[in-house]
Amino acid sequence: MRLTLGFSPCPNDTFIFDALIHHKIDTEGLTFDVSFDDVETLNQKAMRGQLDITKLSFHAFAYVINQYALLDAGSALGFGVGPLLICKQEKLDAIKQALLSDQGQLKTGIPGKYTTANFLLGIAYPQLINKEEMVFSEIENALIDNKIDVGLIIHENRFTYQEKGLAKILDLGAYWEERTGCAIPLGGIVINRNLDLDLQQKVNRLLRKSVEYAFANPKSGLDFIRSHAQEMKEEVMYKHIELYVNQYSIALGKQGKIAIDTLFSLANEKGIIPPFTQSIYV
Repeated sequence: MRLTLGFSPCPNDTFIFDALIHHKIDTEGLTFDVSFDDVETLNQKAMRGQLDITKLSFHAFAYVINQYALLDAGSALGFGVGPLLICKQEKLDAIKQALLSDQGQLKTGIPGKYTTANFLLGIAYPQLINKEEMVFSEIENALIDNKIDVGLIIHENRFTYQEKGLAKILDLGAYWEERTGCAIPLGGIVINRNLDLDLQQKVNRLLRKSVEYAFANPKSGLDFIRSHAQEMKEEVMYKHIELYVNQYSIALGKQGKIAIDTLFSLANEKGIIPPFTQSIYV
């Protein structure tokens, strides 16, 4: 049986899915047609119901919860892994002052309207309403070229921005952790509810095995990971993986589910997401 599968080309996703899509584990008769896209493209595909299984941000998940359910394996949660709001080093003091004065004119580059990063930005700086959506990997250069005033960065860019003369305004992950005491839920793997429950559970079981295989054989997927990584340095790729792939990627567990439930509860309270009645989880 063939299933369509979407995930990002970032090292954490290619690390997780390598064993599954390359049949390094027994896939129990399943094969996968893979699409590699940035997180916001994946979010939009999910909203159109295009994929059987897909990575997406937890913010976007709130808009497709009637169509997709969250798998227990494959999620990206953790401490110290949140998005960063950055600007040019020489503009840091002026930008901070502008934020304190609640000026809404600052032009902000974001990696997508429905990313969890943008959700957290809306909580921390609701005055930043002049936003431009762009591919996450273009945000640093947009700052350097003065096309935007501040930028919201995710993924491996958190390891490279300082080398380019850029400075951190706020770590939105740390902000979330201080506010809630929870790990920050960034993205998860969801599966179409129209598929049989037995198949949904099989996919979850296989995905968990794929993550466990990756942990047991961390260099097995190196060539695959490198072939899709924006940052080709092996050290940076594995630093990225260490941040975003952890015990929550094997199974959410009680604490992982508390973090996700807290995110959705807070979003509902603030009217950021539509109300829903479906169970979040497979």
